[in-house]
Amino acid sequence: MSTPSVIQKHGFKEGLPQEFELVNLADLYNNFFDDLIVPHRADFYQIIWFKKGNPKHMVDFNPIDIKPNSILFVDKNSVQCFDADVAVEGVVLLFTDNFFCKTDEDTKFLRSNMLFNDLYSISTIQVHKLTYIYTGLFQFIEEELRASIDNYQSDILRNYLQNILLLSERERQNQHSKKINKGPDIDCVIKFRDLLDKNFIEQKSVSKYADQLNVTQKRLNAATLKVMDITPKQMIDARVILEAKRLLVHTEDSVKEIGYRIGFEEPTNFVKYFKKHQGFTPTEFRKKILLA
Repeated sequence: MSTPSVIQKHGFKEGLPQEFELVNLADLYNNFFDDLIVPHRADFYQIIWFKKGNPKHMVDFNPIDIKPNSILFVDKNSVQCFDADVAVEGVVLLFTDNFFCKTDEDTKFLRSNMLFNDLYSISTIQVHKLTYIYTGLFQFIEEELRASIDNYQSDILRNYLQNILLLSERERQNQHSKKINKGPDIDCVIKFRDLLDKNFIEQKSVSKYADQLNVTQKRLNAATLKVMDITPKQMIDARVILEAKRLLVHTEDSVKEIGYRIGFEEPTNFVKYFKKHQGFTPTEFRKKILLA
């Protein structure tokens, strides 16, 4: 099968009253199977509740062995791929920043929520004894979406969604030993990562990010070390390398073209940079992954 020159990117479905949708997972497979089983991005958030089935889900080179009755949280613009061989049952909740972020407080809540901003791994939780609560919240959403549209509907849906996120984040902390306390350091790191996601191609200097955040390099360095145990420079390098890997594996662009796309004017500089951080060249990485 030929690899596309650009990773497929899906926007939110047009024509809905708001950028919020609840979809049956089996129906999603039936209607969009060919799109789901190839690497793709979406410019919206996804809460995927796998009620039955043990699929292997891939998110940014992280293979995730899904257990029945578990929920996966996929951040916008992540490159993911659904399992083509395992039958699943469940539901998917899709929403955008436009839907959820009506105030600055909404934005801060979403961007500081570790479910979509887990700085260590892709967030999953086991539903366990909370099945009845999740079932109730998802049913409330389904009923509200069937109701006539009025001035209250989007706020009601947003409140249900916020409750799901709060419940899930608490459960995530209960189930995983790695806990990150919210506060000035995590806020600083998340703002830095947001800027990094937008500007890493053109901007690879820690000092420029610190200036944009209106903090000193020392302050930014202290925040990332405390929260992530790595420096801002290491975060920049990791983001650049992730994008390089995405393009090497999911496109047929040449190494020269990929280097240029992520901000390297000279192909040799990109090859040296990649080898320094990965231990092998971009070409060697591409062959290794495609032959796996």
